[in-house]
Amino acid sequence: MSVRVTCQCGTSYELKDEFAGMLVKCPQCGRENRVPSGGVPVQVQADPVFDRDLFLLRQQMLKISEKYDVADEKGNNIIYIERPAHLLRNLGAFLAALIAWGLVFAAFIAVADQTPPNSTARAILATLGVVLSFVAAFAVGIPLSAKRHVTFYRDGSKRDRLLEVLQDKKWQPITMTYTVRDFRGKPLAKFAKNILYNAIRKRWYIYGSDARLQFVAKEDSVILSLLRRVLGPMMGLLRTNFIILRPDSEDVIGEFKRKFTILDRYVLDMSGDPQRLMDRRVALALGVMLDTGERR
Repeated sequence: MSVRVTCQCGTSYELKDEFAGMLVKCPQCGRENRVPSGGVPVQVQADPVFDRDLFLLRQQMLKISEKYDVADEKGNNIIYIERPAHLLRNLGAFLAALIAWGLVFAAFIAVADQTPPNSTARAILATLGVVLSFVAAFAVGIPLSAKRHVTFYRDGSKRDRLLEVLQDKKWQPITMTYTVRDFRGKPLAKFAKNILYNAIRKRWYIYGSDARLQFVAKEDSVILSLLRRVLGPMMGLLRTNFIILRPDSEDVIGEFKRKFTILDRYVLDMSGDPQRLMDRRVALALGVMLDTGERR
């Protein structure tokens, strides 16, 4: 028996079924393609670098911006990830917010000083000064601060962009959302998390480009999550790990775990999803957000 492989370049060719599940190079363009299985259909990934079930992530330490190296199961680096801190711009936004706070507060205090001591009007003006000065600080600081997007590159040269995760809004008081886009800017998925749920058990919702809920990622155990809230990480003994599920099932299709090492190392294991129902680009983007988005 034989199986047919169709490359992104349009070339179609047949191979013996003994090559099923293996990566083979296209005879026309040389791009690697995963040979589909003759039994269970497997979704072909958009780029061979994502065509795998295991990703090893290592965060680079002592960096102002958050940077990750992603390796395959053999330890070979295959992707470089960066989330810039925008330190100078955000520092400028903070200073502008501080100035706005000071100006508004000083203005109300100056007006309050014109009223009789211990009067109701003086107390009201002072209270308004406190409240509106903070409102002014937020109104000035938030628009000036930079959103912290995440960009995936093929290597550290940053010449070949593969993927990006965009922070939709700088300030989202309850539900935070992020959009995953491919290198062409096409939306692939949207992530959402409700910070109120995080008080009990952290969870993220993964929506498709059609806005339908496709997957849910949550802490691996309710008991462990409650212990973490009370006892903290306990020097890494209570590490925050996540499982990935379909919304209509409790079957685990993926896991994101922190390895017990001095440096931050993580494993994204999607072997529970042999059909590749979850786009591996979305899965890896989720893995990064489960770390940097949760400030682990």
